[in-house]
Amino acid sequence: MKILMLGLGLTFVFSGIRAQSSKVTADSTVEVSADKHRVVTNKFADNWFVGAGVGAQFFYGDHNRQMNFGDRLVPAYEFFVGKWFTPGIGTRLAINGIQNKGVTQNGSHSTGVIYDASQGLYNQEFNYLNLHGDVLFNFTTLFKGYKPDRFYEISPYVGLGYMFTWEEPTANEVSANIGLFNKFRLNRAWDLTLDLRGSMVQDRFDGELGGRKDEGMLTAAVGLVYKIGKRDWGKETTTTIRYDNSAEISALRARVNELAQSNESLRKQLAQAKDSSVTDVIVEKNILAAPILVTFPINKSTVSNEARVNLGFFAKIIREGNPALRYHIVGYADKGTGSKATNQRLSRERAEAIYNVLVREFNVPASQLEVDYKGGVDNMFYDDPRLSRAVITIAK
Repeated sequence: MKILMLGLGLTFVFSGIRAQSSKVTADSTVEVSADKHRVVTNKFADNWFVGAGVGAQFFYGDHNRQMNFGDRLVPAYEFFVGKWFTPGIGTRLAINGIQNKGVTQNGSHSTGVIYDASQGLYNQEFNYLNLHGDVLFNFTTLFKGYKPDRFYEISPYVGLGYMFTWEEPTANEVSANIGLFNKFRLNRAWDLTLDLRGSMVQDRFDGELGGRKDEGMLTAAVGLVYKIGKRDWGKETTTTIRYDNSAEISALRARVNELAQSNESLRKQLAQAKDSSVTDVIVEKNILAAPILVTFPINKSTVSNEARVNLGFFAKIIREGNPALRYHIVGYADKGTGSKATNQRLSRERAEAIYNVLVREFNVPASQLEVDYKGGVDNMFYDDPRLSRAVITIAK
């Protein structure tokens, strides 16, 4: 009878080794990047702008040296629409014109008015348009970093276009454009602009071939820009999540101490019963396997032979125990090593590796196992990062 009571006592002790579902608490901290060059890009519909400007330009052609500077000046107009893809890089589509003044010897676009009889030069006037696409580089932001309320910014740009005149003799040429786009902030929606641009085309554009390889226009225009959609850029942020496992660890330690005391009590009872005859022993199949911790090297998910031996003992208890019991396999990685994505993958692969050993090598029913993974975590045990590169398997 004493042995029967001892057996029942053993059953009670082992059946009490259950993993209590403790909640792992977490808190998070959002940190704004201190890097002034890093921002969060916006949707395609944001950071568009439209603008218009008016100013002056002069045409440089085959006989511009024979013409006074003031006689070559004409009004200039421009309209454009564009988008900033980042605070430092943008594009725009623009059209500008609309008149050129020069002098001609062959009568191309001549007004019939003599400009210099000694050289046979006549006044020349013709209308034109220049449709061009530009790529803008905001040097102020690229070199000094993003600042939403900065008053002045300068953006050099380059582009290609299509320049044409519909007056006889007509011409259609590819144009090359280079310039400086200056912005002065008025408020969140409006900017004052100063656009300085040079446009170049083939020498034949004005209807007269001379000694030049090219001809074109120099333009200065003052205008306004209106910004459409979201106008600013958000600063890049990172979220740090900290897990608090102290309650779970304390519960495990308390349970280990409790089991140690029970083990000492049972040892004494066995010593007292060593001379008694065994008449009947009843052991119920309600035994739980104690939690097991398997650790891994850095950046590895390979299960060592030593760990496989312990898993074999663990699997034997599961197979001989209550088939209705479920065991929770949770993978972890050391947060101090590797990126967030790498730690997510490692913790999952480690949990799956333990699952595969238990099911494929030791024939543990898959229905009794559940797999989970937590990614990178802070040091879980004894402030030792090696113990965070682990898998914990525990009864639910």
